[in-house]
Amino acid sequence: MDTEKRKSFIINFGYYFIIIGLVFIVLKYGLPFIAPFVSAFVIAFLLNKPITFLAKKCHVNRTLIAIAIVLVFYSIIGILFTLLGIRLFVFVKELFSYLPNLYATEIQPFLMQLFDSLEHYISKMDVSLLPAMNEFSSNVVQSLGELISSFSMKMIGAISNYASSLPGFFIRILFTIISTFFLVIDYKKITAFLLHQLKDKHQKLMIEIKDYVVNTLFKCILSYALIMCITFAELSVGLSIIRIENAVLIAFVISIFDILPVLGTGGIMIPWTIIAALQGNYSLALGLLIVYIIITIIRNILEPKIVGSQVGLHPLVTLMSLFVGAQLFGVLGLFGLPITLSLLKNLNDKGTIHILK
Repeated sequence: MDTEKRKSFIINFGYYFIIIGLVFIVLKYGLPFIAPFVSAFVIAFLLNKPITFLAKKCHVNRTLIAIAIVLVFYSIIGILFTLLGIRLFVFVKELFSYLPNLYATEIQPFLMQLFDSLEHYISKMDVSLLPAMNEFSSNVVQSLGELISSFSMKMIGAISNYASSLPGFFIRILFTIISTFFLVIDYKKITAFLLHQLKDKHQKLMIEIKDYVVNTLFKCILSYALIMCITFAELSVGLSIIRIENAVLIAFVISIFDILPVLGTGGIMIPWTIIAALQGNYSLALGLLIVYIIITIIRNILEPKIVGSQVGLHPLVTLMSLFVGAQLFGVLGLFGLPITLSLLKNLNDKGTIHILK
């Protein structure tokens, strides 16, 4: 009996391992090739209900309504992203162009003052160490200056290279837009055709998965909106206490960055703290650091609980899935992995699939 259980366990483990491996390979390496069409399908799904509603209300041909809605949707999205993209591109390029000047005017004088203090202290202990100290300080200042200049030039070059890759990006966008038109016009036919390829029980399972994922994704979006509001409130209070001008506006901008897994609050708060310290404004640097630490601690405590309660996972499992998902798939994994685990748990609880006891 034990041998049969072991064989069954090994077979099931191997089966699920292969399935997970194939899914990982498809998502990691195959998704970029079909991303425009997947994006188009998601957008078509989101626009389908408004299009159907307006077609019935206005008694107008669905195709005309679909074309008009898609045109309005992409026009609004295009204008917003173009304006934001240009502003962000100019800001980042100016920031890295300013780095050498920042080093010459702020960092280098700070380092020279620091080394002068060290030399004064060393001279009282052992005068013979001063030449070595002078050489060391000169090398550090020179090397750091060259490093910052080199880093600045590389980043400006990288930004320029990214700009040169925009034609390929626009081709993807063009395919997405064209695919969206075809999908919204024949949305019912296409979805019916896809479902018809499955058996009846699999059709019900796919509809159940779709409903659950959409509902859970909506809950996740609400969860992160709540987290963003909490971060905004904390930043507004914290920045106001340390007397930052336009504290509410700055808090709003940083709270938006906080949602992004790569940048986060630290993407703005940490450089701001370092620059304030280099400028000799130690009280401001300390205040910013305290605000950042408090926000980070509260965020790391609340995020697993808030997101976990919405997707039906334990906070520890949610925390692990957020971390692993972000590491493997970036923003897509940040949302996708917790929702996938939640879906598997829901199907397992209902007895549709049998993974866990």
